[in-house]
Amino acid sequence: MAKFVIDEGFLQQVETLQILIKNNLAGLFGGNHQTKNFGSSCEFADHRDYIAGDDISKIDWNAYARFEKLYLKLFLDERQMHTRIYIDASRSMDYGKGHKAEQALKIAAVIAYISICEMDKVSVYAIHGSAVEEVITAIHGKDMFLEEIGKLNDIIFDGDSFISEAILPTTVGYGDGMSAIISDFLTDNNYEDAIDYLCGKRRDVFCIQVLTREELNPKIRGKVHLFDSENIQKSYRRNVNKDIINAYKMAVEYATSRIRNYCEARGASYLLASADESVGEIFMGKLSDMGVVK
Repeated sequence: MAKFVIDEGFLQQVETLQILIKNNLAGLFGGNHQTKNFGSSCEFADHRDYIAGDDISKIDWNAYARFEKLYLKLFLDERQMHTRIYIDASRSMDYGKGHKAEQALKIAAVIAYISICEMDKVSVYAIHGSAVEEVITAIHGKDMFLEEIGKLNDIIFDGDSFISEAILPTTVGYGDGMSAIISDFLTDNNYEDAIDYLCGKRRDVFCIQVLTREELNPKIRGKVHLFDSENIQKSYRRNVNKDIINAYKMAVEYATSRIRNYCEARGASYLLASADESVGEIFMGKLSDMGVVK
């Protein structure tokens, strides 16, 4: 990146934002640390019949006094969740004077900070080509967050990205947290298999599509010479008129509907964010509409 997106001023904004929403989290953030497994926490979950060989210290003697039958007390297993954030680092994300790339880094930083404040671990990855590159690995606590989060500024947005080819070979925890994919999703490349893979691992999947204002509502008219941002050998020279603009808008609507409908069909969450919006508008506004923030 040409400039430091994640700096002290932005981190102060993030901390203020987290304070505003910390008591209003639902769904993807917070309140999701208790698994369906039983363990040794202090919170009672249920009873089951005593079986010879069970730990007699967990017998509910009050229940025995009432029913004259041995029952074992079960407690919720509380585990530390692991938030995994994948950033599409293709050249197309640097379109629009780099605003998409900057927005992607900001969204990643906010998700990471909220997760850290919920006592979760956080890892951040950059997708380059068919590879997932670790940027931040399993940090926890605010001190580690402040030490490591600046590494997001070092991500270089270049080339193409193949989301499914990159994520599928990786190892992720089963049902132990959220996986967020931040991309413009303006590609014919396969990303559906990655979503299926993460959903199959019982992770909470969150796809954030970041587009610029120009991509959502282009203003260009007349004779133009455009280049494919990920393959400069491909170019487009045409007189852009109203019909072409309408066809383009239909294509963008198809692209956004494709990822949105795919996520909804698999129980994953989807968010369309403009590169021109503030993180406050995204996390206090759009996530509130989604029910993630109450």
